[in-house]
Amino acid sequence: MSRIPVTILGATGVVGQRFVQRLAQHPQFRIQHLAASERSAGRAYADACSWRIEGEAYGGLGDRVLVAGGPDTAFSPVVFSALDSAPAAELEPAFARAGALVFSNASAFRMEADVPLLVPEVNPEHLALLAVQRERRGWTGGILCNPNCTATVLVMALAPLQAAFGIEAVMMTSLQAISGAGYPGVASLDILGNVVPFIRNEEEKVEEETPKLLGLLEGGRVRSAPLVISALCHRVPVVDGHTEAVSVRLRGNPSVAQVREALAAWKPLPQALGLPTAPVVPIRLHTAEDRPQVRRDVEQDGGMSVHVGRIRACPLLGIKFSLLGHNTHRGAAGGSLLNAELALHQGWIR
Repeated sequence: MSRIPVTILGATGVVGQRFVQRLAQHPQFRIQHLAASERSAGRAYADACSWRIEGEAYGGLGDRVLVAGGPDTAFSPVVFSALDSAPAAELEPAFARAGALVFSNASAFRMEADVPLLVPEVNPEHLALLAVQRERRGWTGGILCNPNCTATVLVMALAPLQAAFGIEAVMMTSLQAISGAGYPGVASLDILGNVVPFIRNEEEKVEEETPKLLGLLEGGRVRSAPLVISALCHRVPVVDGHTEAVSVRLRGNPSVAQVREALAAWKPLPQALGLPTAPVVPIRLHTAEDRPQVRRDVEQDGGMSVHVGRIRACPLLGIKFSLLGHNTHRGAAGGSLLNAELALHQGWIR
């Protein structure tokens, strides 16, 4: 079929660059507009920003002229938003009213009752909230959000445990990459040889978004999962990849072997459908006592799988394990692109 034209909002930022990289050769979508702020509009992409990630610079689109980021100048039926929350709160509804389906990385609308907060392996049925959103707001388009990147990695490991046993409580401590702070991010004198035990609003986002992601869709709204969660988030001197130390209390007190079996047996919808961005194996299980590791594991499967290792008994909650995922692939651009692939497959994109 013909590839669907898309717009990237915030194309000059690091997440915007990830979108360009992933969409440059995508089999279902093609980049129609690269949108940026008014000060960058009218300039060539290569002149307006510095390419900060690996791979072909500017995705081969360095000569493409940037346009201002509004629906009158940059409309496409599909919009990928790499905007910060403040501009997203203004621009994303404008595109939705104009008929575009907006796949947002911003936090502005994540917790709205009629906005799907989606990880396709975890809660694909939540896409149905788009019908509620369109009826309630009078839009012909819509807004669909990815979660916070730390929450995305976490729920990829929690979802099969929720399905197999049910989760009562979660304790998570994160060690988060500096790329999660964008560019230029954290000052070198603050992060080199250091651990910063504070990331603004990060713990609150994980604690709010995780129950919604694991919740049930009932009567046109999500009933949040009845679990207790506590998050402690830290910035560490790693470029890409969030590591999380997770303890969980599961119903029925399953054994370590039963937990490992549940994680290994998980076969979610995107893998069954063979969506282009979905990793063949969504959870990579490690048996070596010193894995997973950022430098050795996080780029596997294009950064779209998560890695679980050191599954063992926890004297406090029952089970604990180490978890790793790529924050700008799975937790941002790649996750948003997978959302769009699922929406296309299920008929939400025409």
